[in-house]
Amino acid sequence: MELEHCINFMLTKVQQSVQQLFKEDLEQFGITPGQYMVLKCLWDKNGETVKQLADRLQLDSSTITGILDRLENKGLIKRKPDPNDRRALSVVLTPEGQALQVSVDQAIVNANHKTLERLTQQEAKDLKVLLQKISCKE
Repeated sequence: MELEHCINFMLTKVQQSVQQLFKEDLEQFGITPGQYMVLKCLWDKNGETVKQLADRLQLDSSTITGILDRLENKGLIKRKPDPNDRRALSVVLTPEGQALQVSVDQAIVNANHKTLERLTQQEAKDLKVLLQKISCKE
C-alpha cells in the first residue's frame, strides 16, 4: 500500500491541517484547541470534576492536568474540592473564562466552516457520520 493511501497517514495529515486552522482562529483569545475543548465542556456544564472532563474528552490524567494548569494560570478556571466527594476536584469557570464563551464559540463556528468549505453540505454530513463510525469504540 502506498503511504498516501494509508488511512492513518491520511487522517494524520487532515488532523494536522484542521488543528492548525483552529489554532490560528483561537490564538486571538490566548487559548489552544485543547484548552477550548475543556472550556466548552465547562460552558455546557460548569463544575464538572477533573475525572468527568477527562472521561468526556477521552484524555489521560496527565494530559488533562496540564491543560487545567495552563487554564488556571491564565485565570480562566479554578479547581475546588468537590462538595459531593472530598477526594475529587471540581473545575469551575472564572468570570474571565465565562466571558470568552460567545466570542470563542463564534470563532469555532468559523473554523468549522473553513474546514468544511470545500465540501458540499451532504459531503460534510457524510464525513461527520463516517468519523463517528470510525471513532466509536462500542
